[in-house]
Amino acid sequence: MIDDFMPGVHCGAPYSIERRRFQTVAGGKAGRLFGYVLALCTLPCLALAENIKWEQLDDGVAVSVWNPGESCPAVPSLLAIEIDPDLARFAIHHYAHEKLAQPPTIEEWQKRTGHGVIFNAGLFRENFAYLGLLYKDGRSLGSRRHTTWQGVFVAEPLASGVKKARVLDLAVETFDEQHPPYQEAAQALMLLDRNRTIRVRQTGKRAYQTIIAETDKGRILIFKSRDVMSLYDIGRCLRDTLPIVRQAMAMDGGSSSDVLVSESLWQRDRQNENRVFWKALFGGSTSAHIPLPTVIGVSPR
Repeated sequence: MIDDFMPGVHCGAPYSIERRRFQTVAGGKAGRLFGYVLALCTLPCLALAENIKWEQLDDGVAVSVWNPGESCPAVPSLLAIEIDPDLARFAIHHYAHEKLAQPPTIEEWQKRTGHGVIFNAGLFRENFAYLGLLYKDGRSLGSRRHTTWQGVFVAEPLASGVKKARVLDLAVETFDEQHPPYQEAAQALMLLDRNRTIRVRQTGKRAYQTIIAETDKGRILIFKSRDVMSLYDIGRCLRDTLPIVRQAMAMDGGSSSDVLVSESLWQRDRQNENRVFWKALFGGSTSAHIPLPTVIGVSPR
């Protein structure tokens, strides 16, 4: 196991985030019940407890707002994105590789790349040096293997008949740096392994978090917390309430924890006012963005 926070690793200060409250429209118990039902109807497919009900946006991309609730009292609601790697491909972007003088924000990355979904990659130092293995198009971007972090997100295999994206656990699997089996790879912290073992310590440190999980059906889940939490708590929550999660890893946290779903993916539901709030959450309008040296983008195949 390793700590859920490592000295020298960039982990920005938590940022404020807009909250939404629903009020009942009638008094008494009946009014409270009506208001509760109305709130659920206002945000369609809101996920409660261990159930995540996905709202399809595009081929291979679905979103949800997952509120673990009483099942995980220490875990706030999370933005959740489900990706089907058979229908959508992943691409890693690093600012130095793209000959940029400074790292862009996630909004700037989206405009540059045109990806429908984009989120922060692994951890980096204050000088923007990436910590761990980082590969694009089958070539190393110059970073070195981190000796203790054992999670690697990989995508776009070179061999046929292999899962197009997954989470590797270097404790039991290998990654050949000289002949990488995948074109895209980003190393970070292993959070939950296939034995349902939580791979971080319970230190009590809390921050915004970005989690990548692989399901038993080969889907990739991306979670972005809407408030601060510890890695151990989200690891335990995934273990206890989401049996579909095969294993998971943690990317950078703090103010670097960021995700954006392009406006273009919501076009088919433009007239549905009930989803305006979700669009704001996934569109990044409820939070501030900081420069990100490395991101992972998702586009249709």
